[in-house]
Amino acid sequence: MKNYVSEGHVVTLTAPYDVTSGQGLLVGSIFAVATGDALTDAKVEALTVGVMTLPKLSTDVIAQGAKIYWDDTNKECTVTASGNKLIGAALTAAGNGASSVKIRLNGVTV
Repeated sequence: MKNYVSEGHVVTLTAPYDVTSGQGLLVGSIFAVATGDALTDAKVEALTVGVMTLPKLSTDVIAQGAKIYWDDTNKECTVTASGNKLIGAALTAAGNGASSVKIRLNGVTV
């Protein structure tokens, strides 16, 4: 097929803010996790699918299988849908006080 480009699991994005390897970033409607460090407006390779451990709002109580949203203001996962972008589902439970959650990225634009 002449128009095939790639699977899209790793894409090149322009960092909307300084990012470090393993940090989530939201570029328009695309959520991904940086595979390396990048300064604002620099190109960065980022993963759009897979299982990641990402920071979460420490007061959220997350059940396994819960929808996970990205709070781009605080750069963390949350179960609060309002004002945030759906990025995947929790693979593990994470209680109040936990600082991270293991999620499966949904790989779709939000």
